[in-house]
Amino acid sequence: VQLQASGGGLVQPGGSLKLSCAASGSISGLLIMAWYRQAPGSQRDLVAQITVDGDPYYADSAKGRFTISSDVAKDTVYLQMNSLKPDDTAVYYCAFHARLSRTYWGQGTQVTVSS
Repeated sequence: VQLQASGGGLVQPGGSLKLSCAASGSISGLLIMAWYRQAPGSQRDLVAQITVDGDPYYADSAKGRFTISSDVAKDTVYLQMNSLKPDDTAVYYCAFHARLSRTYWGQGTQVTVSS
């Protein structure tokens, strides 16, 4: 199974982007769908995640500005990002966490916030 992330791009401060990540097939034992980001020279950090039951979690940096949603039947997760700041510039990765410690990673999509 492969994850395909899309929706990144260049946006001005205060703008919005919506990221999507779809799996190429069904993942048995799927538990959590998540978005991470990694800025140059920094570690990969969790941005938001959502359980298959629809329970979301947000990092402090994302609270109030980002919304994670999912379509479990389609093995797809979304990240709506509003009020973007230059500090949000990073490569955004989706990840699906499943039972037995299985994790599937997407290829990453670049988000650049700049005027």
